Amino acid sequence: MFLYEFSSKAVVKVPVQIANEVSSARNSLVDAGKNIQTFDISPDGERLVLGARGDIYSVPAKEGITRNLSHSSGVHERNGIWSPNGKYIAFLSDQSGETEVYIQVQDGSEPPVQLTTNGDTYKFDIRWSPDSKKILWNDKMFRLQYVDIASKEVTLVDQSNYWEFRDFNWSPDSKWITYSRPERESLSKIILYSTADKTKTEITDGWYESNSPVFSTDSSYLLFASARYFDPTYSSTEWNHAYVNMEKIYMVILSKTAKSPLAPKDNEVKIKETEAAPAKPEEEKKKAADEKKKEEPVKPVEVKIDLDGIQDRIVEVPVEAANYAGIYCNGKKIYYLVRKQDDEQPSIKMYDLEAREEKDLGKGMRFVIAANGEKMLIRKDNSFSVIDLPSAPIELKESADLSSMKTWVNYEEEWKQIYYESWRQMRDFFYDRNMHGTDWEGLRDKYAALLPYVKHRDDLTYIIGELISELSVGHTYVLSGEKPKAERISTGLLGAKLSRQPSGYYRVDKILEGANWSKDLRSPLTEVGVNVNAGDYIIAVNGIPASSMPDIYSSLVGFADKQVELTVNTKPEAAGSRKVIVVPLADESALYYFNWVQNNMRKVSEATNNQVGYIHIPDMGTEGLNEFVKHYYPQLTKKGLIIDDRGNGGGSVSPMIIERLRREMVLSDVARNQTQGEPNPGGTHAGPKVCLIDNYSASDGDLFPFRFREMNLGKLIGVRTWGGVVGIRGPLPLIDGGLLFKPEFASYSKDGKGWPIEGYGVDPDIEVDNDPAKEYAGEDAQLNKAIEVILEEMKNYPGYVKPVPPYPVKNK
Repeated sequence: MFLYEFSSKAVVKVPVQIANEVSSARNSLVDAGKNIQTFDISPDGERLVLGARGDIYSVPAKEGITRNLSHSSGVHERNGIWSPNGKYIAFLSDQSGETEVYIQVQDGSEPPVQLTTNGDTYKFDIRWSPDSKKILWNDKMFRLQYVDIASKEVTLVDQSNYWEFRDFNWSPDSKWITYSRPERESLSKIILYSTADKTKTEITDGWYESNSPVFSTDSSYLLFASARYFDPTYSSTEWNHAYVNMEKIYMVILSKTAKSPLAPKDNEVKIKETEAAPAKPEEEKKKAADEKKKEEPVKPVEVKIDLDGIQDRIVEVPVEAANYAGIYCNGKKIYYLVRKQDDEQPSIKMYDLEAREEKDLGKGMRFVIAANGEKMLIRKDNSFSVIDLPSAPIELKESADLSSMKTWVNYEEEWKQIYYESWRQMRDFFYDRNMHGTDWEGLRDKYAALLPYVKHRDDLTYIIGELISELSVGHTYVLSGEKPKAERISTGLLGAKLSRQPSGYYRVDKILEGANWSKDLRSPLTEVGVNVNAGDYIIAVNGIPASSMPDIYSSLVGFADKQVELTVNTKPEAAGSRKVIVVPLADESALYYFNWVQNNMRKVSEATNNQVGYIHIPDMGTEGLNEFVKHYYPQLTKKGLIIDDRGNGGGSVSPMIIERLRREMVLSDVARNQTQGEPNPGGTHAGPKVCLIDNYSASDGDLFPFRFREMNLGKLIGVRTWGGVVGIRGPLPLIDGGLLFKPEFASYSKDGKGWPIEGYGVDPDIEVDNDPAKEYAGEDAQLNKAIEVILEEMKNYPGYVKPVPPYPVKNK
């Protein structure tokens, strides 16, 4: 802060000191159990290993102490998994400054051992080999690798040039690895890799998407999910289709000599022995069995695989078509997660190979099965329960006690870790290895100098935001994790514009139009029985005179979606008033949007003698697609269309919309007694079109007008779009629940010569910039120009459906 003295023209710095206890930066006792990100179970089912708040916890399933194996605010340790022999817990940690694989004795009595070094990218997941000697992982370099825990030698299993490996597992004898390999030339394939001779065998041929491969624990089968079921769903809006619920579970019989468990059965009569041996008492039977078990040496597990003709030994498990994950098979039963297209939550199901029937075990749960094959860990919401391997619907009677998962967090250390991990995530995932030519390491150090001054989570978010902004690209978002939050109390809104009158009462100046058949678009003052009109006065709210209120909205605080009694009158006085019950809204934005769209539709219709349709697309997600479908098909008979892309928030559906808009008519269809033909194919609008754009047409809202122009669909009118088309996907977890979005998917020109749109946008063919004041007053110059242009283009357009020609005469 500076002070300018007019007399001396001197600039004097004013020292400012703010006394603050900075309570938001003090060390704090945090309940890590509220935000558990990863979970696993010990081989005997007695303990859980949970990843939360950047630490690895060992938690008893029933009784015992909770151990925090990490105790570090400045290190992110995650993805803890228990070794099958019960000795170690493996996890990923950035303690060295890069993500590496570590192991630690399960009780935490010894320091962790770092197995990998020279980390160069983000590691996703890890898997122990059943013999507890190796750990397999995937990474952002599209590699699949494993490390030998004794020698620390790393072996590369496979590397893709297309995408990340996501599904991988070991064989029970630890000599084979199976995984789903992403392919550019075909759909993903299931691969078998031999650790002995490093050879790879394709189990599926690439005609069908395949994933989630896993060996049965008895070494007999390899199971996987694959999209091989074709049953189209036909659209109700036009003659079109979609395929959903395409996956089923498939089983590979590994040995040529083995019989399929799903082969036809042929029961034979059992012959009784003529002289039965005398029955032994149960105690003697048990003793004999135990002695025999002691005498027999434990045979090492061995997986026998006949690679010759293995693709011909794939059989379908008779389950319904859906989406499958988490497959586990012990040779007798198959457990899996299943989710159909419209299911809100996945279900755990089990298929009994002997009984050949499927059982539903429960909905809304996740599971992990212990290495001993006898226990199952169930996660339901944020509760964890260990049960015996189920064969009937799951009943969760008790859950693990997470109350001791509390840890002291040093925020300064945690914020520093989050900063550097955010820098690494952007380094590893940003679509351009060259980081747009920036000195990424130098920028890391430049902004790291501000870390000692961070005293609130939002301070850190601001610094990370400044760091990633140096990349000069859209979709670089960062959101704060855990932080102090002020309580939000919603205010009830009436869907109307009100003004205070000299009487102290409030006049209803304007009531927003609603669609009261929809709960999302109801306008409270227009609902049945309310009968409040523009020009009426609100005299009281819940019996309290409006004239006594500092502001009428103070009486509606906390009344969103709750009944409120309004006293109303046609005059600004209490005499002759009446009382009505209304239910205020929590948010009026949907109503204002609805009114804006309806007014634009009316304006276009009136200005074009009902010959031109208007469609606004608010985003390129579900809402935008819904708005397009709701307004496109009812206006197919219009001679022209104005497509409004202004304020489009982006998404991913623009290819679908463009595909419909560019559809061309090849015939006209007519049926008996119809007086006018219809375009073929159906859903075609063949008349002229224009597209409105502005500086808020963003992301896929940028791509839409670019496609519109490339497909020669019509002119673009307005101002240059936002210019951000490098796409993102779901974020990776940060310690405190914060989110970092990394631009990962870019589009370059079809001639391979450049990168259109990003950082610039899409120029209009006709530039029209709205005056904000005039626009607020109701004058939309851009829409006016669109109407002018479409009317001009329609003059030279003869019409897309010709009159029905004379019918053929075929009696000659």
